[in-house]
Amino acid sequence: MLPTAAILLLTCGCLLAQGAHWQTVEADLKVPEPAVGKPAAGKRVKVHHADHEGTDLYHLLYLPSDWKPGHTYPVIIEYAGNRHGHGDGSVESCKLGYGISAGEGVIWLSLPFVDANKKANAPSWWGDAEATVAYCKKTVKQACANYGGDPAKVFLAGFSRGSIACNFIGLHDDEIAKLWCGFICHSHYEGVREWPQSGAKGALQRLQRLGDRPQWISHESSVGPVQAYLQKAMPEGNFTIVPLPFSEHTDRWVLRDIPARRQLRQWFWEQAGGSK
Repeated sequence: MLPTAAILLLTCGCLLAQGAHWQTVEADLKVPEPAVGKPAAGKRVKVHHADHEGTDLYHLLYLPSDWKPGHTYPVIIEYAGNRHGHGDGSVESCKLGYGISAGEGVIWLSLPFVDANKKANAPSWWGDAEATVAYCKKTVKQACANYGGDPAKVFLAGFSRGSIACNFIGLHDDEIAKLWCGFICHSHYEGVREWPQSGAKGALQRLQRLGDRPQWISHESSVGPVQAYLQKAMPEGNFTIVPLPFSEHTDRWVLRDIPARRQLRQWFWEQAGGSK
């Protein structure tokens, strides 16, 4: 078991650490394409909230292949990166939740950043941050009430912009901060550098809402900056920091059987109180 209050640095050994590229490992998972229709086991479907019907504001819901009514499941809420050369910024581009669960045993939702003016998903940065926070609160509540999500086992995950959002959105106020049992932050971390959309002072204030809850933090190549930041900002925090042995800014590695994914899965199920 991981320590309950410590900054733990893990390394990814084996094949990739010896010089092989992650892309040389064949993908063993393919993220399901969004389907039309009602939510069902093994399907990833587009969902509009009732008050957003007829707009371009929506999220994606995946019920695990072993989903059954009346049962409870851990939940992963995920935010995507920005629209740029590494992705299109869409909810469809999310991968972490599926890579962690392999489609079994976990309810997975890909949430938007809300463009309140256009009533649409924002492909870059936060859109309207307050609207994004409100959308998240409402969606988590419905996922637990309607589909058997366990309120005590809700995780927040994200890549790039989504990783920064784990704290910027996920710890935005006291109410939303209480939703999460753990966080999965891949590539970037709020407060490590000064983003125009996220000030350093505000980042420190939000981080105080984390308490002793665990965060998995991974980054390509070096984790030195985030390790130094957290050692100063919250030295007793429950952080597992993992340097990945490649330089690409990507989340596609979670679709391959590599050491980093095995470590992430082990961490997740330890926090969720189960095993896979």
